[in-house]
Amino acid sequence: MSVETTTAGAVQPTVSSKQKKKNNGFISVLKRLVSHRLAVIGLIIVIAQALMAIFAPLLTHYDPTHQDLANALLPAGSHGHWLGTDNYGRDEWGRIVFGARISLVVGIVSVVFGLIGGITLGLLSGYYKKLDGIIMRIVDLMFAFPGILLAMLIIAILGTSLMNVIIAISIWSVPSCARIVRGSVLSVKKQEYVMAMKSLGASDARIITKHILPNCMAPIIVDATMRMSTAILSTASLSFLGLGAQPPTPEWGAMISEGQAYMWQAPHLTVIPGIAIMLVVFGFNVLGDGLRDALDPSMKINN
Repeated sequence: MSVETTTAGAVQPTVSSKQKKKNNGFISVLKRLVSHRLAVIGLIIVIAQALMAIFAPLLTHYDPTHQDLANALLPAGSHGHWLGTDNYGRDEWGRIVFGARISLVVGIVSVVFGLIGGITLGLLSGYYKKLDGIIMRIVDLMFAFPGILLAMLIIAILGTSLMNVIIAISIWSVPSCARIVRGSVLSVKKQEYVMAMKSLGASDARIITKHILPNCMAPIIVDATMRMSTAILSTASLSFLGLGAQPPTPEWGAMISEGQAYMWQAPHLTVIPGIAIMLVVFGFNVLGDGLRDALDPSMKINN
């Protein structure tokens, strides 16, 4: 407010001061995140999966869908296959690497779509009292269905494919995100600077996008990180049930489903993709915990 009434010469110091505060805030958040040891471990796991997904073709010279029945069910380290082969002779390491790409892409896309829907509904519900009751009743109706059952219902209607898994997980993510954003909006819109912008005649769209949404980003970022682990686990669960990735797609859940028939003969077919899922879900969860603690200084960081 003071910036608008001061002279042009007085504006620059105020802007630089605000920028300095933002930089200091970012540094302090980063320091708190780094001091959270589990969060650092989670960040390393997430970065490792991202690098594995990006450079998948460089990490293996085997086609993850190529069948070599003469070398089926080889143990780890046999004939150049680091993690052995499956019942069709496909390289297990290659399928794990390319499976990381599928899990990451499905997780990111479904979370982004879910956030778009959840943020939109949360902003409208929290800011406009007339819409609050209607939107929240719709959200409550969606919460009445357990998440995995809702996803299965959507896939049963749309059909089995990874694209439909993305749609199902996106819809599943909307209600929880909407609730989180709504709570933040209800708190932020009572602040004095929001009331001041209203008194100056600022439009609702400007107030929501320029003043309310930026101050709701902390819980949104934490929810997005946590939601990634849920999306990856849900993708694996649906593929395991035959509702997601279809053979011969190298998806971790589908790999576990295919390998369970050979659990005693070749346990690596289920154990290795299971460990991959466990590590990635663990990584995103502890990273989300660290971000929550770092973005909220009032919370004590438990190392």
